[in-house]
Amino acid sequence: MASIRGIAGLRATPESAESVSTPPYDVIKEGSALEKRLSQNPDSYFHVILGGDPAKALGDLREKGLLIEDGQPCYYVYEQKWDGGSRLGFFAAVDVSPYADHQVIRHEKTFDEKVKGRIEAMRKTGLTLEPIFLLTQAPIQSLLEKIRGTEKPLYDLTSDFGGLNDLHGIHSRLWRIPENSEAGLALKDAVAAKPLYIADGHHRYHAALLGGHNQAMAYIVEKARILAYNRVINGTVPFKIARQKLALEATAEFATPSKHAFALYSREGSFLLRAREIPGDVVGALDCSILERELYPILGVEHAMILQKKHFDYYPEHDLAAMKQLVDSGEYDLAVALHPVATEELMAVANAGLGNPEIVMPEKSTFFAPKILSGLILLKHEVKL
Repeated sequence: MASIRGIAGLRATPESAESVSTPPYDVIKEGSALEKRLSQNPDSYFHVILGGDPAKALGDLREKGLLIEDGQPCYYVYEQKWDGGSRLGFFAAVDVSPYADHQVIRHEKTFDEKVKGRIEAMRKTGLTLEPIFLLTQAPIQSLLEKIRGTEKPLYDLTSDFGGLNDLHGIHSRLWRIPENSEAGLALKDAVAAKPLYIADGHHRYHAALLGGHNQAMAYIVEKARILAYNRVINGTVPFKIARQKLALEATAEFATPSKHAFALYSREGSFLLRAREIPGDVVGALDCSILERELYPILGVEHAMILQKKHFDYYPEHDLAAMKQLVDSGEYDLAVALHPVATEELMAVANAGLGNPEIVMPEKSTFFAPKILSGLILLKHEVKL
């Protein structure tokens, strides 16, 4: 069902991989300490994905010999290890097809305005700069483990981002597997048996679709770890007033709650808010949907505000302390922590959307962790004529 091929384009040299690679562009917050740190490293891929002139930044990295041409189509098996866990997947070029073909299946809405910058950067460079994150139900884990056990890694590095991102301290290894090798052909055949589900990077896939690309660069994995995507909120109604309309339970700490409950933190203290009603449909039963129906109206928040930074900002569940600081400082009025979405819930929404493209998950529903390093592999994509 899904067709993949090896990646040909640019890649970091083994010696430069640690200094060049960065977190993906969409988790580098403007004005953050992470942005400052990356911008001060002249060799960082940051200047390609978020700098003012991606083509020049790319040319600088090539001139320094930090990125090199690799014209042989290859898959790249990618292992990440962190305290208490690991993940094994691989990079590939996936054929770009309309959503209606059901080969690459989405679970979120996409907005043309948000992809314009990505399309322009890819047009100027002729390269796909970052991968999308895809889930497969095909049994690829054993194939990847076999490759890991028999091949020598091309990259072996531990990322140093000063503790400012969840990729800090993660040990990464990559194995380069030629497309036409026995292992490469086995991966291609295995993935072809099932459709692929977009886990993260909907707008990157949409950019490839709108840009007329034949392929998109992808990271494909059988197993994924989803964290809650929490939020800090400034409503038009202050929480100290809105709380009078809520059935709140005082709690001793601000922590990730159980399913269908919400942990709230304000300058008035920590509370638990339980869902009043849980609908039977796959989207309505999601905690993000319940939150938007049951809490947002009381805070005077409308859907159009959820992507406006003056009203909302978003943090994965390991950043609860940072969210509390934003509330304590007065920058935001309320912090809300949710229970993580299950992979089965994501798949259920995606499958329901096959027959109705309006069935999608709310924005900012999931946070896949850890993210994928950018700058190691770049795809030289083809454009439809």
